[in-house]
Amino acid sequence: MTSEDKIRSAFENKTWQQIKVTDSWQIFKIMAEFVDGFEKLAKIGPCVSIFGSARTKPDSKYYQIASEVGRLLTERGYGVITGGGPGIMEAGNKGAYEAGGKSVGLNIELPFEQFHNRYIDRDKLLEFDYFFIRKVMFMKYSQGYIGLPGGFGTMDELFEALTLIQTGKIAKFPIVLIGKDYWGGLINWLRNDMLEKEHNIKEEDLNLFRLVDTAEEAAEHIFRFYDKYVLKPNF
Repeated sequence: MTSEDKIRSAFENKTWQQIKVTDSWQIFKIMAEFVDGFEKLAKIGPCVSIFGSARTKPDSKYYQIASEVGRLLTERGYGVITGGGPGIMEAGNKGAYEAGGKSVGLNIELPFEQFHNRYIDRDKLLEFDYFFIRKVMFMKYSQGYIGLPGGFGTMDELFEALTLIQTGKIAKFPIVLIGKDYWGGLINWLRNDMLEKEHNIKEEDLNLFRLVDTAEEAAEHIFRFYDKYVLKPNF
């Protein structure tokens, strides 16, 4: 069947109109996720997002580091936001939860691997169908980003933040990457290829993030960034 035949068949069977209606009504579902997210997250106070792989096991050093970061942040009055799932996300929530801090999870419905972890405050668990809405919530309600080793999703969140800060679409906030062995190759590529060889970024763009190896260094970078502000949690 040719493309013209498929279009003609769609009109004859009215499936074309049904598709259009479905797309239109989807707007209301999108709006509902935005409204629910805004209403809940506007009340949580200053928070830092911890993100990384859902596949990281509890015996990994990065799991332990993420948990320690969560604890350190909550001891200074910050809440912790994660993607709500297992791995690094669970570790960040665990550190915050066990230290008595605010533990927020922005979970996404996925067919195989994503399920919310048990260390999220029950009134601070949000479920999303759309990745783009979830990312808006991360950007809008995070006072800082701490990234640990992860996959495509981690890279997506990292470069979303870097792009928005670089282009002035959001105010600058601290971004810390933990794990020099893991992130070192990427950063070398950014400098050697993206900057020096192709001139696709500026030198100062590499200052939008800090690379460290420990939980203490990551938390301290967040604290120093806000030392000049009167940042008081409202929870």
